[in-house]
Amino acid sequence: MVALTFDADMTSYMEGQLDRGEVDSYANPRLIAELRRLKVPATIFMTGLWIKRYPDVAAGLAADPLFELADHSYDHKAFSTPCYGLGRTDDMRGSLRRTEALLDRLAPAHPRFFRFPGGCFDKAALRAVAAEGLTPIQWDVVGGDAFATSKDVIVRQTLGGVRGGSIVVLHLGGGKPSGLTDDALPAIVKGIRERGLRPVTLSTLLGHR
Repeated sequence: MVALTFDADMTSYMEGQLDRGEVDSYANPRLIAELRRLKVPATIFMTGLWIKRYPDVAAGLAADPLFELADHSYDHKAFSTPCYGLGRTDDMRGSLRRTEALLDRLAPAHPRFFRFPGGCFDKAALRAVAAEGLTPIQWDVVGGDAFATSKDVIVRQTLGGVRGGSIVVLHLGGGKPSGLTDDALPAIVKGIRERGLRPVTLSTLLGHR
């Protein structure tokens, strides 16, 4: 089994880009359609700001049994720094609680998984996540779609590392470059299945259900 996970990021800066018309969208409906067409279960880690920006898209994902939703912080501020230029949150538990409240309304039975923005954490961050009853989830395969300028790079990087038990991190953004993920997905899924591997949700992979 292999868990394909997708981060739905949103920061205050990204909101500004949308408001100024610099980026068309940080949602990718074509990627969601491809997941459905290929019948690929996936776990979507959402920031609270992304849910609020795209409530209808989030609700549609929550209503689809193919997908499960999980917590990616409220505004994608880092839980430890330095972290790829992300500013550090001054309220880790508050960030978790705000997003969990949104997820509870969308999908009351969602798994209590959390992914650190940028994957950055320290002991204090781990304590904060544990105090909220969440399980932190990292990855072993980076799809590279956040910075790739070619779909082929995403496919090669993903398939080059994937194996049974892998957790793959990709992105649900529609703004380039992560908007290339939809183009790369069919070849990624084909390559995974040709190896006798099966895409599943994180809950299935980790035995939480």
